[in-house]
Amino acid sequence: MRVFILLLASLGLFGCEGQRDSGKEPQINVYLDQARQGDPTGQLKLGILYEQGNGIVQDYKQAMYWYHKAAEQGNADAQFHLGAMIDEGKGVFKNRIEAMKWYRKAAEQGHAKSQNNLGTIYKEGQDVPQDYTQSVYWYRKAAEQGYAPGQNNLGSMYFEGTGVPQFDTQAFYWFRKAAEQGDAISQNDLGFMYHKGKGVSANDREAVYWYRKSAEQGNREGQNNLGFMYEKGKGVPVNDKEAVYWYRKSAEQGSGAGQTNLGFMYYLGRGAPQDYSKAKYWFSKAAEQEEATAQNNLGVMYYLGKGVPQDYTQALHWYRKGAEQGYAGAQINLGVMYEEGNGVTQDNRQAVHWYRKAAEQGYETAQRKLDKMGAIP
Repeated sequence: MRVFILLLASLGLFGCEGQRDSGKEPQINVYLDQARQGDPTGQLKLGILYEQGNGIVQDYKQAMYWYHKAAEQGNADAQFHLGAMIDEGKGVFKNRIEAMKWYRKAAEQGHAKSQNNLGTIYKEGQDVPQDYTQSVYWYRKAAEQGYAPGQNNLGSMYFEGTGVPQFDTQAFYWFRKAAEQGDAISQNDLGFMYHKGKGVSANDREAVYWYRKSAEQGNREGQNNLGFMYEKGKGVPVNDKEAVYWYRKSAEQGSGAGQTNLGFMYYLGRGAPQDYSKAKYWFSKAAEQEEATAQNNLGVMYYLGKGVPQDYTQALHWYRKGAEQGYAGAQINLGVMYEEGNGVTQDNRQAVHWYRKAAEQGYETAQRKLDKMGAIP
Protein backbone atom coordinates (compact mmCIF):
# COMPACT_ATOMS: atom_id res chain seq x y z
CA MET A 1 0.00 0.00 0.00
CA ARG A 2 1.59 3.26 -1.00
CA VAL A 3 1.69 5.78 1.79
CA PHE A 4 3.80 8.64 0.64
CA ILE A 5 3.95 10.88 -2.36
CA LEU A 6 6.76 13.42 -2.41
CA LEU A 7 5.50 16.64 -3.90
CA LEU A 8 7.41 19.47 -5.47
CA ALA A 9 6.14 22.98 -4.91
CA SER A 10 4.58 24.07 -8.18
CA LEU A 11 4.85 27.33 -10.01
CA GLY A 12 2.92 29.94 -8.10
CA LEU A 13 1.00 32.99 -9.19
CA PHE A 14 0.68 35.66 -6.56
CA GLY A 15 -1.52 38.73 -6.56
CA CYS A 16 -3.85 40.83 -4.52
CA GLU A 17 -6.76 39.57 -2.48
CA GLY A 18 -9.95 38.89 -4.41
CA GLN A 19 -12.16 40.98 -2.13
CA ARG A 20 -14.13 43.99 -3.21
CA ASP A 21 -14.77 46.95 -0.98
CA SER A 22 -16.32 50.36 -1.25
CA GLY A 23 -12.94 52.10 -1.24
CA LYS A 24 -11.57 50.17 -4.20
CA GLU A 25 -12.77 52.36 -7.05
CA PRO A 26 -10.93 55.54 -5.98
CA GLN A 27 -7.76 53.46 -5.54
CA ILE A 28 -8.10 52.23 -9.11
CA ASN A 29 -8.15 55.80 -10.29
CA VAL A 30 -5.04 56.56 -8.27
CA TYR A 31 -3.21 53.62 -9.85
CA LEU A 32 -4.46 54.60 -13.29
CA ASP A 33 -3.15 58.14 -12.87
CA GLN A 34 0.19 56.84 -11.63
CA ALA A 35 0.41 54.32 -14.45
CA ARG A 36 -0.33 56.90 -17.13
CA GLN A 37 2.42 59.08 -15.71
CA GLY A 38 4.87 56.21 -16.17
CA ASP A 39 5.18 55.16 -12.53
CA PRO A 40 6.16 51.44 -12.56
CA THR A 41 4.61 50.75 -9.15
CA GLY A 42 1.28 52.16 -10.31
CA GLN A 43 1.56 50.17 -13.53
CA LEU A 44 2.25 46.98 -11.57
CA LYS A 45 -0.68 47.52 -9.21
CA LEU A 46 -3.01 48.33 -12.07
CA GLY A 47 -1.89 45.18 -13.85
CA ILE A 48 -2.65 43.11 -10.75
CA LEU A 49 -6.14 44.60 -10.51
CA TYR A 50 -6.84 43.79 -14.15
CA GLU A 51 -5.45 40.27 -13.82
CA GLN A 52 -7.44 39.48 -10.69
CA GLY A 53 -10.58 41.44 -11.62
CA ASN A 54 -10.49 43.38 -8.37
CA GLY A 55 -12.95 46.26 -8.56
CA ILE A 56 -12.86 46.23 -12.36
CA VAL A 57 -13.72 43.81 -15.13
CA GLN A 58 -11.01 41.18 -15.42
CA ASP A 59 -8.96 41.89 -18.53
CA TYR A 60 -5.81 39.84 -19.17
CA LYS A 61 -4.77 41.96 -22.15
CA GLN A 62 -4.85 45.12 -20.04
CA ALA A 63 -2.98 43.31 -17.28
CA MET A 64 -0.32 42.25 -19.78
CA TYR A 65 -0.09 45.78 -21.13
CA TRP A 66 0.58 47.36 -17.75
CA TYR A 67 2.85 44.59 -16.51
CA HIS A 68 4.89 45.02 -19.68
CA LYS A 69 5.15 48.77 -19.14
CA ALA A 70 6.45 48.27 -15.61
CA ALA A 71 8.65 45.31 -16.52
CA GLU A 72 10.44 47.30 -19.21
CA GLN A 73 11.35 49.80 -16.50
CA GLY A 74 13.01 47.02 -14.52
CA ASN A 75 10.31 46.39 -11.92
CA ALA A 76 11.04 42.83 -10.72
CA ASP A 77 7.52 42.13 -9.47
CA ALA A 78 6.10 43.17 -12.83
CA GLN A 79 8.66 41.01 -14.63
CA PHE A 80 7.55 38.07 -12.50
CA HIS A 81 3.84 38.67 -13.16
CA LEU A 82 4.46 39.16 -16.87
CA GLY A 83 6.46 35.94 -17.00
CA ALA A 84 3.76 34.08 -15.08
CA MET A 85 0.99 35.25 -17.41
CA ILE A 86 2.99 34.19 -20.46
CA ASP A 87 3.83 30.90 -18.75
CA GLU A 88 0.15 30.23 -18.05
CA GLY A 89 -1.10 31.52 -21.40
CA LYS A 90 -3.20 34.30 -19.89
CA GLY A 91 -4.08 36.93 -22.48
CA VAL A 92 -1.41 35.57 -24.79
CA PHE A 93 -0.27 32.28 -26.31
CA LYS A 94 1.69 30.24 -23.78
CA ASN A 95 5.39 30.66 -24.46
CA ARG A 96 7.84 29.20 -21.98
CA ILE A 97 10.89 30.72 -23.69
CA GLU A 98 9.40 34.21 -23.39
CA ALA A 99 8.29 33.49 -19.83
CA MET A 100 11.85 32.45 -18.96
CA LYS A 101 13.17 35.72 -20.29
CA TRP A 102 11.09 37.71 -17.83
CA TYR A 103 11.60 35.30 -14.95
CA ARG A 104 15.34 35.57 -15.51
CA LYS A 105 15.27 39.37 -15.51
CA ALA A 106 13.47 39.31 -12.17
CA ALA A 107 15.54 36.43 -10.80
CA GLU A 108 18.77 38.26 -11.51
CA GLN A 109 17.42 41.09 -9.37
CA GLY A 110 16.93 38.64 -6.51
CA HIS A 111 13.21 37.99 -6.97
CA ALA A 112 12.69 34.71 -5.09
CA LYS A 113 9.47 33.61 -6.77
CA SER A 114 11.03 34.06 -10.19
CA GLN A 115 14.13 32.17 -9.08
CA ASN A 116 11.93 29.28 -7.96
CA ASN A 117 9.92 29.25 -11.19
CA LEU A 118 13.09 29.39 -13.27
CA GLY A 119 14.36 26.38 -11.32
CA THR A 120 11.17 24.47 -12.08
CA ILE A 121 11.37 25.24 -15.79
CA TYR A 122 14.93 23.93 -15.94
CA LYS A 123 13.95 20.83 -13.99
CA GLU A 124 10.95 20.01 -16.18
CA GLY A 125 12.77 20.75 -19.42
CA GLN A 126 9.59 21.68 -21.26
CA ASP A 127 10.38 23.76 -24.35
CA VAL A 128 13.91 24.30 -22.99
CA PRO A 129 16.81 21.89 -22.52
CA GLN A 130 16.53 20.10 -19.19
CA ASP A 131 19.31 21.30 -16.90
CA TYR A 132 19.32 19.99 -13.33
CA THR A 133 22.42 22.00 -12.43
CA GLN A 134 20.67 25.24 -13.35
CA SER A 135 17.54 24.03 -11.57
CA VAL A 136 19.47 23.50 -8.34
CA TYR A 137 21.22 26.84 -8.78
CA TRP A 138 17.98 28.79 -8.96
CA TYR A 139 16.17 26.77 -6.29
CA ARG A 140 19.10 27.46 -3.98
CA LYS A 141 18.92 31.19 -4.72
CA ALA A 142 15.23 31.20 -3.76
CA ALA A 143 15.76 28.92 -0.76
CA GLU A 144 18.54 31.04 0.70
CA GLN A 145 16.18 34.01 0.67
CA GLY A 146 13.77 32.04 2.85
CA TYR A 147 11.22 31.32 0.12
CA ALA A 148 9.44 28.16 1.29
CA PRO A 149 8.57 26.64 -2.13
CA GLY A 150 12.20 27.11 -3.17
CA GLN A 151 13.35 25.43 0.03
CA ASN A 152 11.01 22.51 -0.60
CA ASN A 153 12.17 22.16 -4.17
CA LEU A 154 15.83 22.28 -3.19
CA GLY A 155 15.14 19.67 -0.52
CA SER A 156 13.45 17.50 -3.14
CA MET A 157 16.50 17.72 -5.41
CA TYR A 158 18.68 16.47 -2.55
CA PHE A 159 16.15 13.76 -1.69
CA GLU A 160 16.07 12.53 -5.29
CA GLY A 161 19.76 13.08 -5.99
CA THR A 162 18.84 15.21 -8.99
CA GLY A 163 21.43 17.80 -9.98
CA VAL A 164 23.24 17.16 -6.70
CA PRO A 165 24.51 14.04 -4.92
CA GLN A 166 21.69 12.30 -3.04
CA PHE A 167 21.88 13.65 0.52
CA ASP A 168 19.05 12.98 2.97
CA THR A 169 20.49 15.26 5.65
CA GLN A 170 20.34 18.24 3.31
CA ALA A 171 16.85 17.25 2.16
CA PHE A 172 15.74 17.13 5.80
CA TYR A 173 17.36 20.52 6.46
CA TRP A 174 15.50 22.28 3.67
CA PHE A 175 12.18 20.53 4.29
CA ARG A 176 12.36 21.66 7.92
CA LYS A 177 13.16 25.24 6.90
CA ALA A 178 10.04 25.35 4.74
CA ALA A 179 7.86 23.36 7.15
CA GLU A 180 8.59 25.77 9.98
CA GLN A 181 7.24 28.56 7.78
CA GLY A 182 3.95 26.67 7.52
CA ASP A 183 4.44 25.18 4.05
CA ALA A 184 2.02 22.23 3.97
CA ILE A 185 3.88 20.28 1.30
CA SER A 186 7.11 20.50 3.28
CA GLN A 187 5.36 19.55 6.52
CA ASN A 188 4.23 16.35 4.84
CA ASP A 189 7.71 15.72 3.43
CA LEU A 190 9.29 16.37 6.83
CA GLY A 191 6.86 13.93 8.40
CA PHE A 192 7.97 11.32 5.89
CA MET A 193 11.62 11.91 6.74
CA TYR A 194 10.87 11.33 10.43
CA HIS A 195 8.72 8.28 9.66
CA LYS A 196 11.37 6.63 7.50
CA GLY A 197 14.41 7.87 9.43
CA LYS A 198 15.89 9.68 6.45
CA GLY A 199 18.35 12.40 7.35
CA VAL A 200 17.27 12.10 10.98
CA SER A 201 16.60 9.38 13.55
CA ALA A 202 13.23 7.73 12.97
CA ASN A 203 10.56 9.23 15.21
CA ASP A 204 6.92 8.37 14.53
CA ARG A 205 5.61 10.90 17.03
CA GLU A 206 7.40 13.67 15.18
CA ALA A 207 6.13 12.21 11.91
CA VAL A 208 2.56 12.36 13.20
CA TYR A 209 3.11 15.94 14.39
CA TRP A 210 4.17 17.13 10.95
CA TYR A 211 1.67 15.02 9.03
CA ARG A 212 -1.06 16.55 11.18
CA LYS A 213 0.23 20.07 10.52
CA SER A 214 0.08 19.35 6.81
CA ALA A 215 -3.27 17.56 6.96
CA GLU A 216 -4.96 20.34 8.90
CA GLN A 217 -3.98 22.75 6.13
CA GLY A 218 -5.79 20.52 3.66
CA ASN A 219 -2.79 18.83 2.06
CA ARG A 220 -4.15 15.59 0.68
CA GLU A 221 -0.87 13.66 0.99
CA GLY A 222 -0.52 14.75 4.61
CA GLN A 223 -4.10 13.61 5.22
CA ASN A 224 -3.43 10.22 3.67
CA ASN A 225 -0.21 9.77 5.63
CA LEU A 226 -1.85 10.78 8.91
CA GLY A 227 -4.60 8.25 8.20
CA PHE A 228 -1.95 5.59 7.66
CA MET A 229 -0.35 6.37 11.01
CA TYR A 230 -3.72 5.93 12.74
CA GLU A 231 -4.42 2.72 10.82
CA LYS A 232 -1.08 1.18 11.72
CA GLY A 233 -0.69 2.69 15.20
CA LYS A 234 2.52 4.50 14.32
CA GLY A 235 3.21 7.32 16.77
CA VAL A 236 -0.43 7.20 17.90
CA PRO A 237 -2.72 4.45 19.20
CA VAL A 238 -4.51 2.47 16.48
CA ASN A 239 -7.74 4.29 15.64
CA ASP A 240 -9.57 3.04 12.56
CA LYS A 241 -12.22 5.75 12.70
CA GLU A 242 -9.56 8.46 12.64
CA ALA A 243 -7.83 6.62 9.81
CA VAL A 244 -11.05 6.56 7.79
CA TYR A 245 -11.66 10.24 8.60
CA TRP A 246 -8.29 11.32 7.17
CA TYR A 247 -8.35 8.88 4.26
CA ARG A 248 -11.73 10.29 3.28
CA LYS A 249 -10.40 13.84 3.44
CA SER A 250 -7.56 12.83 1.15
CA ALA A 251 -9.73 10.72 -1.17
CA GLU A 252 -12.28 13.47 -1.66
CA GLN A 253 -9.49 15.74 -2.87
CA GLY A 254 -8.58 13.19 -5.52
CA SER A 255 -5.56 11.50 -3.94
CA GLY A 256 -5.16 8.07 -5.51
CA ALA A 257 -3.38 6.81 -2.39
CA GLY A 258 -6.15 8.13 -0.15
CA GLN A 259 -8.81 6.59 -2.38
CA THR A 260 -7.02 3.24 -2.31
CA ASN A 261 -6.68 3.27 1.45
CA LEU A 262 -10.29 4.35 2.01
CA GLY A 263 -11.47 1.56 -0.27
CA PHE A 264 -9.34 -0.89 1.69
CA MET A 265 -10.97 0.17 4.98
CA TYR A 266 -14.45 -0.30 3.49
CA TYR A 267 -13.42 -3.67 2.07
CA LEU A 268 -12.33 -4.91 5.49
CA GLY A 269 -14.98 -3.06 7.48
CA ARG A 270 -12.43 -1.18 9.55
CA GLY A 271 -13.44 2.21 10.93
CA ALA A 272 -16.66 2.00 8.94
CA PRO A 273 -19.24 -0.72 8.22
CA GLN A 274 -18.03 -3.21 5.63
CA ASP A 275 -19.30 -2.06 2.25
CA TYR A 276 -18.02 -3.72 -0.91
CA SER A 277 -19.88 -1.25 -3.09
CA LYS A 278 -18.03 1.69 -1.52
CA ALA A 279 -14.78 -0.25 -1.62
CA LYS A 280 -15.21 -0.79 -5.36
CA TYR A 281 -16.13 2.86 -5.85
CA TRP A 282 -12.93 4.12 -4.26
CA PHE A 283 -10.71 1.45 -5.78
CA SER A 284 -12.13 2.36 -9.20
CA LYS A 285 -11.44 6.06 -8.62
CA ALA A 286 -7.83 5.29 -7.73
CA ALA A 287 -7.38 2.69 -10.48
CA GLU A 288 -8.41 5.25 -13.08
CA GLN A 289 -5.52 7.38 -11.80
CA GLU A 290 -3.15 4.45 -12.45
CA GLU A 291 -2.76 3.57 -8.76
CA ALA A 292 -1.28 0.08 -9.08
CA THR A 293 -2.42 -1.09 -5.63
CA ALA A 294 -6.00 -0.08 -6.41
CA GLN A 295 -5.84 -1.82 -9.78
CA ASN A 296 -4.77 -5.01 -8.03
CA ASN A 297 -7.48 -4.63 -5.39
CA LEU A 298 -10.13 -4.08 -8.03
CA GLY A 299 -8.89 -7.22 -9.75
CA VAL A 300 -9.32 -9.13 -6.48
CA MET A 301 -12.92 -7.95 -6.18
CA TYR A 302 -13.72 -9.18 -9.69
CA TYR A 303 -11.82 -12.43 -9.15
CA LEU A 304 -13.71 -13.23 -5.94
CA GLY A 305 -17.02 -11.65 -6.93
CA LYS A 306 -17.03 -9.29 -3.94
CA GLY A 307 -19.50 -6.46 -4.52
CA VAL A 308 -19.51 -7.24 -8.24
CA PRO A 309 -20.44 -10.27 -10.33
CA GLN A 310 -17.46 -12.59 -10.59
CA ASP A 311 -15.65 -11.72 -13.81
CA TYR A 312 -12.27 -13.27 -14.59
CA THR A 313 -11.84 -11.12 -17.69
CA GLN A 314 -12.12 -7.96 -15.62
CA ALA A 315 -9.87 -9.45 -12.94
CA LEU A 316 -7.26 -10.22 -15.58
CA HIS A 317 -7.54 -6.69 -16.98
CA TRP A 318 -6.90 -4.99 -13.65
CA TYR A 319 -4.22 -7.40 -12.50
CA ARG A 320 -2.36 -6.75 -15.74
CA LYS A 321 -2.67 -2.99 -15.25
CA GLY A 322 -1.12 -3.23 -11.81
CA ALA A 323 1.48 -5.79 -12.85
CA GLU A 324 2.73 -3.71 -15.76
CA GLN A 325 3.39 -0.88 -13.32
CA GLY A 326 5.62 -3.21 -11.32
CA TYR A 327 3.27 -3.92 -8.41
CA ALA A 328 4.34 -7.32 -7.08
CA GLY A 329 0.94 -8.30 -5.68
CA ALA A 330 -0.65 -7.84 -9.09
CA GLN A 331 2.20 -9.71 -10.76
CA ILE A 332 1.61 -12.71 -8.48
CA ASN A 333 -2.15 -12.59 -9.05
CA LEU A 334 -1.68 -12.33 -12.80
CA GLY A 335 0.66 -15.31 -12.63
CA VAL A 336 -2.05 -17.29 -10.83
CA MET A 337 -4.54 -16.45 -13.58
CA TYR A 338 -2.16 -17.81 -16.21
CA GLU A 339 -1.21 -20.86 -14.14
CA GLU A 340 -4.84 -21.79 -13.51
CA GLY A 341 -6.21 -20.68 -16.88
CA ASN A 342 -8.89 -18.44 -15.37
CA GLY A 343 -10.09 -15.78 -17.80
CA VAL A 344 -7.20 -16.59 -20.12
CA THR A 345 -5.68 -19.58 -21.90
CA GLN A 346 -3.58 -21.57 -19.45
CA ASP A 347 0.06 -20.60 -20.00
CA ASN A 348 2.83 -21.69 -17.64
CA ARG A 349 5.40 -19.57 -19.42
CA GLN A 350 3.40 -16.45 -18.74
CA ALA A 351 2.81 -17.57 -15.17
CA VAL A 352 6.55 -18.02 -14.64
CA HIS A 353 7.22 -14.65 -16.27
CA TRP A 354 5.02 -12.79 -13.80
CA TYR A 355 6.04 -14.82 -10.76
CA ARG A 356 9.66 -14.09 -11.61
CA LYS A 357 8.93 -10.35 -11.85
CA ALA A 358 7.55 -10.43 -8.31
CA ALA A 359 10.31 -12.71 -7.01
CA GLU A 360 12.91 -10.24 -8.26
CA GLN A 361 11.36 -7.73 -5.87
CA GLY A 362 11.96 -10.11 -2.99
CA TYR A 363 8.48 -11.60 -2.64
CA GLU A 364 8.75 -15.08 -1.12
CA THR A 365 5.25 -16.07 -2.25
CA ALA A 366 6.35 -15.62 -5.85
CA GLN A 367 9.55 -17.57 -5.27
CA ARG A 368 7.59 -20.44 -3.75
CA LYS A 369 5.33 -20.45 -6.82
CA LEU A 370 8.41 -20.68 -9.03
CA ASP A 371 9.88 -23.48 -6.94
CA LYS A 372 6.61 -25.40 -7.10
CA MET A 373 6.55 -25.07 -10.88
CA GLY A 374 10.17 -26.15 -11.10
CA ALA A 375 11.13 -22.92 -12.84
CA ILE A 376 14.81 -22.13 -13.24
CA PRO A 377 15.65 -18.94 -11.26
